[in-house]
Amino acid sequence: MTMKLNLNIDPKALGKVAVLMGGDSSEREVSLTMSGPGVLAALLQGGVEAQAFNPAERGLHELKAEGFQRCFIALHGRHGEDGTVQGALELLGIPYTGSGVMASSIAMDKIMTKRLWLADGLATPRYMKLKKEHISRERCMAIPDELGLPIFVKPPHEGSTIGISKVMGYSQMLDAVQLAAQYDDEILCEEFIDGPELTCPILGEGDSAFALPVMQIEAEGGNYDYQNKYFTNTTRYLTGALTDSLEAEVRALVLAAYKSLGCRGWGRGDVMLRKSDNKPFLLEMNTSPGMTSHSLVPMSAKAAGISYEQLCLWLLSQARLDGKA
Repeated sequence: MTMKLNLNIDPKALGKVAVLMGGDSSEREVSLTMSGPGVLAALLQGGVEAQAFNPAERGLHELKAEGFQRCFIALHGRHGEDGTVQGALELLGIPYTGSGVMASSIAMDKIMTKRLWLADGLATPRYMKLKKEHISRERCMAIPDELGLPIFVKPPHEGSTIGISKVMGYSQMLDAVQLAAQYDDEILCEEFIDGPELTCPILGEGDSAFALPVMQIEAEGGNYDYQNKYFTNTTRYLTGALTDSLEAEVRALVLAAYKSLGCRGWGRGDVMLRKSDNKPFLLEMNTSPGMTSHSLVPMSAKAAGISYEQLCLWLLSQARLDGKA
C-alpha cells in the first residue's frame, strides 16, 4: 500500500505553511483542539516551517501578506470544507490540501451528493427532503409512509452527527425535523440501512487515487454520535473485519464515489452495509476528515503502514490550486 505514495518528501521544499484550524462552524472545537494541533505537531516534527492560523480570528488576506506558501486545511464543517475557504485560497493563489472548490461544495451538501451518486448508478439510501419553511406535522407524518421506519433525519450541510436523529416512530418525526432545522434550511430524511457502519479513506486523485483499508465501527449501544466519535474510548475500530471480496467491493464503491464528486488529495467515504445481503450503501463523503487521536483516516493509514506524520507530510505535498498540477 505504501508503495503507491512517495513518502520521500523534503520538508524544506514545502515552504512556509499555515495550518488552518478553528473557524466558525459547529465543529470548530474539534478542529481547534484536536485535528489542527495534531497536524501542526506532526508537520513541525517532520521539519516543516508551519504555524497555526485561525480564520475566525484573522483575515485570510494575512496569509498572503505574511508569505505563507501552502495551507493545510484542518477545518471542519461550514466555511472550512464547503468550498468557501478553498475559493478564497484560489483567489489568493495559495495552494491548499484536499479537494477543490466544486468538489468541496458538493460533498458538503449530502442531498446534492446523493443526486450525483444516483446519476452515476452508485448505491445510496433512499431519501426525501424538506424545506425549512415547509415543515408541517402532515408533511412529517407522510415521510415514514414512503421510507419506512426507522429513519435518519439530518441537516444536510453539517457533519460530526450534529443535529441528527434516529426516528423510531411517527411521534418522533416532527421533533427530529425541527432539531435538524435549527442547523439548516433543508432537512434530509434518509432510509435506515440495518447493518454495520463502515468507513474507507481515499488518497490521491483521478486514476492514481486508491482506497486505504476499510474500517468497521462498533460504537457502544450502536450509536456513533458526537461523543463516541471524539471523546470516548469504548468505540471499536476494526480493520480486516470483512471478507476479501467484500473489502474489495466496498473499496471500489467508495473510490467510485470519490471520483464521481471530483475529489482530490484525500477523503473518507462513510458506508452502511445491509446485513440482510451485505450490500454497501454510500452515506457521505468527507473532504476534510478529522485528524484527531480518535480519527478514522489516521487509523486506516496506520493499518496500511503509513504513520500519522508521513500522512500529514504527504497530504501537504499534494497541496495545489484548481486546474494546476
